[in-house]
Amino acid sequence: MSAIWVIAKRELQSFFDSLIAYIMLILFLGFSGFFTWLFGSDVFFVEQASLESFFNIAFWSLFFFIPALTMRLLAEENKTGTIELLLTKAVTDREVVIGKFLSTLLLVGIALAFTMPYAITVANIGNLDYGQVVCGYLGLLLMSAAYISIGLYASSLTHNQIVAFLLALFIGLFFHIIFGVLANNFTGFVAQLLNTLSLSNHFESIIRGVVDTRDLIYFGSIILIGLILSELSLTKRNLS
Repeated sequence: MSAIWVIAKRELQSFFDSLIAYIMLILFLGFSGFFTWLFGSDVFFVEQASLESFFNIAFWSLFFFIPALTMRLLAEENKTGTIELLLTKAVTDREVVIGKFLSTLLLVGIALAFTMPYAITVANIGNLDYGQVVCGYLGLLLMSAAYISIGLYASSLTHNQIVAFLLALFIGLFFHIIFGVLANNFTGFVAQLLNTLSLSNHFESIIRGVVDTRDLIYFGSIILIGLILSELSLTKRNLS
């Protein structure tokens, strides 16, 4: 566990040393703040104390930001050869994968923590449903964790960060949009299966304030599969 935490702290520090963290925080807070408070379906337009507009905006902005964060995690190490140096130390492939996963999740958590003034402000405007707010943030963290695991796997497959970014985005599109769209064109078991695979459906369920066990299992499964595939990719590379 200590090795995982050391790797997570090292990666989190590297985000800030390379200015990636600052750029991500500024862009995320800028996008979410602008569209939550000033433009489109902002909190004033809906005329009720709700952060639903923020959660919907963060749902899309994090979808694009996370592949940009994960693309370098293993691809850069593969390119520079530092992954071999890291793996020659007393750490396992699993510890490397989980440590890098946690570092990105912590950065997303920091970004979401900076939006807490949104909740405080809206709570001062009207009767805010705190349960729904907690579920909304939980939904964003679960969604982020799922896409981080996908991005980590994409990063483990290549030496090129751009390829890793596009691959993570391509895989994520299926969960974010395509499965939901395809479900509308089918009926019966196929439609039900595609609806189940759609991340949007599970996210919308949670931000409505309903935490269903099936939603938790869904997100947990994507996270676990992404981490396992990333570890297998590293193991395969070490054996080759």
